Amino acid sequence: MTRARMPRPHEVAAARRDPRLLRALHERRQDDAWRTRGTCQSVDPETFFPAPNEPADAAVALCRSCDVQGSCLAWALEVGDCHGVWGATTPRERRAMLVAWRGEVEPDPDAVDEAGPPVRDRLLTLVPLS
Repeated sequence: MTRARMPRPHEVAAARRDPRLLRALHERRQDDAWRTRGTCQSVDPETFFPAPNEPADAAVALCRSCDVQGSCLAWALEVGDCHGVWGATTPRERRAMLVAWRGEVEPDPDAVDEAGPPVRDRLLTLVPLS
């Protein structure tokens, strides 16, 4: 098994200009029902999770023709999913995009994660209201 590496600065710079990332930033949270309309609904899920030594070209090609590509990529970046093909990107591409994404996107104040209460509630405990 290969170990994922941190993206290099030139990869992050390229990711910031990538039209797929720009589309994801634009379509972020615009469509909560994107999963029901994805092209992937009619394809074997294993297509989108190729083995490390297999090419992901078939999955990327399917994603490029999908209407919800931006929402799909936004979701994958939001949750930090590093496996499979999402929004016509490979895990390696998304690692670089994730660095750019985190620099552009504010945390969702209503998000709940493993750390406990929604981010908004944790922020309020850190910054007391006068």
